[in-house]
Amino acid sequence: MITLISLSGKKAKFLSFCNGCEELGFGLCYECPNNGCNFILHEECTIRRPAPPFQQLFKSCNFEFYKKNPLPGIRTCDACALDIQGYLYQCSRGDFDLHPCCANLPPVFSLSDTNMKIYLRKEINSKCLKCQTMKRPAGKVQGLSYVSSDGSFCYHVACLKEACLDNWKRGYFKLDVVADDKKKALALQNLAPKEVALRGGQGQSSKNMKGIKWLLIFLKLVVSAVFGEPFTLISTLFQISQN
Repeated sequence: MITLISLSGKKAKFLSFCNGCEELGFGLCYECPNNGCNFILHEECTIRRPAPPFQQLFKSCNFEFYKKNPLPGIRTCDACALDIQGYLYQCSRGDFDLHPCCANLPPVFSLSDTNMKIYLRKEINSKCLKCQTMKRPAGKVQGLSYVSSDGSFCYHVACLKEACLDNWKRGYFKLDVVADDKKKALALQNLAPKEVALRGGQGQSSKNMKGIKWLLIFLKLVVSAVFGEPFTLISTLFQISQN
């Protein structure tokens, strides 16, 4: 029998591959204490949720946890629109599926001392900061999106996961080292290319700097929410000098 030990309270300084959901993630995890054993479970894969916190978006569903997909064929997560390889939550009628980490997405959150609230939505009226569309390509699962309370900022959960993992592969996200401003700027540009180009051409005006500030706050919050990474750690990736 494998005994898992908690890494709770420690900051994961690397992307961990979970043997349960078979997904990469930045968040806290459990690992086997035996030397030479690389068995890892994300924190979300060790906790059985009776229902996702955003259950109201799937009102007619009763989600159940499975270690393997009980139905034939490949299932796609209805939150992040990516294929499911391992552990999953599935609607009792087989209509919807969720990765364990996606089943843990907060439905609403905010940063203290700000008026910005960010909501998880099925339908949006703003364009995604990454793909610049309101809907993903036809024929694909649309997934969920995070949108700011004023509608200024929006991000498909699918686009965010893809962009962050791309940033990691490019070497822009290094949680165990202090990234230089150039890499931080490249990471930001990859996350919100049009917004960064627009703001970058508007100079150092107070209005433009305020816009960049709110963009950074939004990105900090949604990256932290989607990847389960402690806010204080992920926030350092967005501390770009404005001098």
